[in-house]
Amino acid sequence: MGNETGFKRLILWQKAHALVLEIYRLTSLLPKTEKFGIINQIQRSSTSVPANIAEGYGRISTKEKIRFLYIANGSLEETRYFLILIQDLNFAETEKIQINLIEVSKILNAYINKMKDSI
Repeated sequence: MGNETGFKRLILWQKAHALVLEIYRLTSLLPKTEKFGIINQIQRSSTSVPANIAEGYGRISTKEKIRFLYIANGSLEETRYFLILIQDLNFAETEKIQINLIEVSKILNAYINKMKDSI
């Protein structure tokens, strides 16, 4: 992602964005009957993660930043559930994406804790 500025330079945002791209590739393989079900839900929840990271980045107060990071965390957990559901319904293998999601979750939680320590 090169010499980015703003939220795009955050490793957290980059990893979350890469996760969204993986999920969009995955959903292109799912049954078309799921277009308004699982596909819509997981795309919405996954895109909410980097979107809230970006929105929080633009906030002035640390408390506001943290609030958006917690929203991103909730969306990440929702995404985790849909990956489990896709796997359990035998629509697709999602282990690799789940491993990447765990990495995003660890970075996100570390970022939240670091910001909380600065209050």
